[in-house]
Amino acid sequence: MSIEQLADTARAMVAPGKGIIAIDESTATIAKRFESVGIPNNEENRRAYRELLLTTPKLGEYISGAILYDETIRQTTKAGVPFTKVMAENGIIPGIKVDKGTQALAGFAGELVTEGLDGLRARLEEYYKLGARFAKWRAVINIGDDTPSGTCIEANSHALARFAALCQEQGLVPMVEPEVLMDGDHDIETSYEVHEVVLRSLFDALFNQNVMLEGTILKASMVVPGKDSGEEAAVEEVAESTLMCLKSSVPAILPGIVFLSGGQGDEQATAHLDAMNRLGPNPWTLSFSYGRAMQSAALRLWSQDLAGNVGKAQQTVYARARANGLAALGKWNEGA
Repeated sequence: MSIEQLADTARAMVAPGKGIIAIDESTATIAKRFESVGIPNNEENRRAYRELLLTTPKLGEYISGAILYDETIRQTTKAGVPFTKVMAENGIIPGIKVDKGTQALAGFAGELVTEGLDGLRARLEEYYKLGARFAKWRAVINIGDDTPSGTCIEANSHALARFAALCQEQGLVPMVEPEVLMDGDHDIETSYEVHEVVLRSLFDALFNQNVMLEGTILKASMVVPGKDSGEEAAVEEVAESTLMCLKSSVPAILPGIVFLSGGQGDEQATAHLDAMNRLGPNPWTLSFSYGRAMQSAALRLWSQDLAGNVGKAQQTVYARARANGLAALGKWNEGA
C-alpha cells in the first residue's frame, strides 16, 4: 500500500467529529469487567457484548473506527455476519490490538516493557486479510520516585517504532500508544515532564525506523496529576498543559491524536477533549479512542438483562459517541 493510501486511512480515522471506540480488552481484562457486574466470562457473552457495541444504530455518525481483539476480529453476529463486514457497511474502519501485553523490564524494578514483536509480520499479514486497516500497540510508563528510567523509555519507544514500521510495510496504519499512567502521587508538573520526554523519545525512534508520520496516529494520555496526589486539576489546566506538551514534542505532519480516557470519569474525559479543541486551532486533529469511557454505562445496563436491555445499552453507547464526537469539534455542552 502507498503512503497516500495509508495517509487517507489515517485521515479517515480522525475525520471531523468522529473518533475510535476501543473494544480490544484481552480475555483476562474483560473477565474483570464482566465480574464487576456479575456477567459470566464465556465466549458467547464476549461475542454478544461486542455485537451489542458494533451494531449500535447510527454508531458510524460519530465513530470512525474500532480497535478489536484477536478473538473479536474472527467473530460474527448471531446471524452469522462477520463483525468486520458489519463495520464496513456502517463506515467504521476495523482495527486490531497486536501487542502481547507488558512484562517486567529485566534489571529495572517496577518498570514494564511491551512484548509481541516476534512473529508480528506474519500476524499483521493475517489481520490485513481479515479486514483490519489499522493496528494498535500500547506501551506503559509508570511514574515513581526513580521512574521512568531512560532505559524503560528507550525500550518502549524502540518497540513502538518497530511495530509501526512493520504495520506500514503491511498496509496498516499504526496507532502508537505510549500511555503514561495516572497511578501515583505525582503532581501535574511531573506528569508534564514525563509525557514530554516520552513523546520526544517516541518520535525520535519513529524517525530512525523510517516510519511515515503522515500515515500514523498517536494515541496519547492526558497530562493530569497522579490519582493519589490529592491534587485536583481544573479542566482548563489539563487542557492547556496537555496541548503545550504535545506542541513541544509532536510533529505537525501527524494527521491526528486520539486520547485514551486512562481511568478518568466518562464526562471528565469528554470535558478535557472538548476544552482542548476549544483552545484550537491545533496542528493536528484531536479526537478520542475511549474504552471504558464509552462502554461502562452500557455494560452496567446490559448486565441487568442480557436479552432485554440490548436496546437501552446501545442508546447509552450512541449517547457517549455523540458527546465525544461533539467534544472532538469543541462543541460539547455538559448535560445537553
